[in-house]
Amino acid sequence: MTTTVCGLAELAGLAGTDLGRTPWVPVDQEHVASFAHATHGHTHDSDATGEGSAPPLGGPVADGFHTLGLVGTLVDRLLEFQEIRMNVIYGVNRLRLPSPVPVGTRVRLHAAIGTVVEVRGGAMEMLVDATVEVEGDPKPACVAQVVYRIYA
Repeated sequence: MTTTVCGLAELAGLAGTDLGRTPWVPVDQEHVASFAHATHGHTHDSDATGEGSAPPLGGPVADGFHTLGLVGTLVDRLLEFQEIRMNVIYGVNRLRLPSPVPVGTRVRLHAAIGTVVEVRGGAMEMLVDATVEVEGDPKPACVAQVVYRIYA
């Protein structure tokens, strides 16, 4: 379910709101390879482990920054802004990547709004506590406090 916010005045009232969870989304090899290509990186593939050794992560996995990158897109599925000029990710206060995201699995985001405060220039700063969950894994793949700036 998407929460809709109309203007900055309504945003302040959402502090402390649990936005819930997104539907599950797939993390497939095409997305992982595209992220690696776009960032001039590499894929975390288990084929390079050598003969006779077990893959360190159990198989190919998404890069941790790929997982973090999903947070912004998935927050947009939970929170819709109306009557604002711009919504940007300003930074990340805390970030942990406690578990990998295996290629071929599905993830979802659980998000809650922390504080919402006015900042210079009439903008609002919103902290979002974000947890990326991997289907079937009790341990989260990403736990972050993401800082958003919202401009009217």
